[in-house]
Amino acid sequence: MAVTLTTENFEKEVIQSSLPVLVDFWAEWCGPCRMLSPTIDELSREYAGKLKVGKLNVDEAAEIASQYGVMSIPTLMVFDKGNVVTQNVGAQSKDKLAQIVRPYLPK
Repeated sequence: MAVTLTTENFEKEVIQSSLPVLVDFWAEWCGPCRMLSPTIDELSREYAGKLKVGKLNVDEAAEIASQYGVMSIPTLMVFDKGNVVTQNVGAQSKDKLAQIVRPYLPK
């Protein structure tokens, strides 16, 4: 399951993570975000131990969304060693998301 990210745990769970982290910036009222949610959960299970997957509600952690320039949701960012290495906006297929994260997974 994806980790629920908050202002309080973002630094520990994402920036300090030893694994690459896929962060889903979403909101409850966002239809495409809700459609993407099962795909995010599938990736979380499929890449367990190789990739951390987190969901950050932009309404509850607006300052983090703003810090990373999130203007539209869903926005998906991959963090590796605390840095954003890729960013995609909009609902993505599972295959597309796998292509995005694969280069950053531990060998």
